[in-house]
Amino acid sequence: MKKSVLRRAAAIAVWVSVLFTSGSVFAHHSFSAEYDSQKPVTLQGTITKMEWVNPHAWLYIDVKGADGKSVRWALEFGGANSLYHRGWRKEDLPAGSEVKVAGFRARNGKPIAAAQDVTLANGKKLFAGSAAGQGAPGDDR
Repeated sequence: MKKSVLRRAAAIAVWVSVLFTSGSVFAHHSFSAEYDSQKPVTLQGTITKMEWVNPHAWLYIDVKGADGKSVRWALEFGGANSLYHRGWRKEDLPAGSEVKVAGFRARNGKPIAAAQDVTLANGKKLFAGSAAGQGAPGDDR
């Protein structure tokens, strides 16, 4: 009886560890799965929020269209740690600031893009893209 309980506990432990360790592998995606390198976009707008999270940070900006209506764009960046190592600081992107973002549109047509470069109001330009090897244009920086 003890052997079967130990075997069952061991099997459960293995399955639990597989579930917890494989989630990030399945959750991560390549650039080309989400974004289209043939659809570059340049957006100028007002920052509404910056999320310094991993595996990817997100910047949200309101962009006024030709019709005068504002559209909220979600811009995916590299991870928070990689941004920090590239010179980014949280105080660089306060809500209400104007920014210009170059990137690539989402394949699904929604107002989402993979950010490549961000130019701040003071002219400072920073690379915002993913780490090398993810398939994004210019990811070899």
